[in-house]
Amino acid sequence: METQHNDNRSTQYKKDSLTLIGAVSMGTGVMIGAGILALTGQIAELAGALFPLAFFAAAIVTAFSAYSYVKMANTYPSAGGIGMFLQKAYGRGTVTAGGALLMYFSMVINESLVARTFGTYTMQLFDAEPVGWAVTALGVCVLIFAFLLNISGNRLIGGFSLFMAFVKIGGIIVFAAGGLWIADISFESIIPQSSSDMPVTGFLAAMALAILAFKGFTTITNSGSEIVDPHKNVGRAIIISILVCFVIYVLVALAVAANLTLDEIIAAKDFALAKAARPAFGNYGLWFTVGLAIVATVSGLIASVFAVSRMLAMLTDMKLVPHSHFGMPGDIQKHTLVYTVVIAIFLTIFFDLSRIASLGAIFYIIMDIFIHWGVYRYLRNEVNANGFVVLAAIAFDVIVLGAFLIVKASTDMLVIYAALIGIAVIFVGEKFFLKWQKIP
Repeated sequence: METQHNDNRSTQYKKDSLTLIGAVSMGTGVMIGAGILALTGQIAELAGALFPLAFFAAAIVTAFSAYSYVKMANTYPSAGGIGMFLQKAYGRGTVTAGGALLMYFSMVINESLVARTFGTYTMQLFDAEPVGWAVTALGVCVLIFAFLLNISGNRLIGGFSLFMAFVKIGGIIVFAAGGLWIADISFESIIPQSSSDMPVTGFLAAMALAILAFKGFTTITNSGSEIVDPHKNVGRAIIISILVCFVIYVLVALAVAANLTLDEIIAAKDFALAKAARPAFGNYGLWFTVGLAIVATVSGLIASVFAVSRMLAMLTDMKLVPHSHFGMPGDIQKHTLVYTVVIAIFLTIFFDLSRIASLGAIFYIIMDIFIHWGVYRYLRNEVNANGFVVLAAIAFDVIVLGAFLIVKASTDMLVIYAALIGIAVIFVGEKFFLKWQKIP
């Protein structure tokens, strides 16, 4: 009898561990895509010589931010994720629907970022400049591939994502460790020297993009209906994913800084890792890094398309967003999969990497503030959250977003106009839709 009890406990432990590993691989799979590959150079352009520290500072902000999600996930585990959290805080109204759509569009924007990153790095195999129609065409092709794999079934996606997560994490660690070992490591070589000091505003704005590299952890909140013992394991998966990505991001940033000057990093900002691989490892290193980038972007895109389409399907089931079949067969999630990929393709065609990343950061941070305020104002006691930590998360978001908007106002107002129009369309559209649905 005791032996059978021990066997049951062992079986349960194995199931617990496997579902936890699966959730972590999903989160890191979404995060380690374009996050470190495309954003390193853009972060260096804003933060200057101290750009590796921007990842460290962003990890601290993300840790405060993750606190609310962990508390909510532990109390209300479900497949609804962000949409369910917002509904618990604000009810079935405009704020919930608008905030959830901001999250949805920020992740679709991230998919177009990943797609263009795939194209940019793939062009390095042909020693060609990553500009023009070729990058766009490659980005569109990889989005179509992600769609076809997603339409084939969830089991295939889960196994593929888990395998690819291990491959790319191991590969990126090899790149970072090798780059640091080959370089003449010192504080001066790791932190590139700049001719002028970057203002604090620039560093804070860089943190906004670095935070975007961590935001994939939010997809884990959709695992509440699948993971074993979700009241503790969803939160654990979030924490583990952030820690794994923090270590990888900082190591990669240091390796890039050790092998390139700041000017070289900025000049190759869309493919900085490939550029850093050549002086460190030669052509073989370049091919390895490009291959790694292809694996990371493709697997990250597949995981993201799955998670995002499922989130939109949940919002549809909650009657918070409009839906039309447009004559398509299949269930709602197959329809939301089509919508998600079509929007991502549109963004991939018409926006460059810098603007895509900027829009994603703005939408995500605004949604993040909604989550924290909802926890603090309405659910603090229910989820047993520390009010000081939640308010600190809001303060960090406001400071970083404010600095980012100031920088963009002086360099690229089109991004701010696009963000304002997008936010207005989302909330005004939801206001009318929910009124038509007779939802207060």
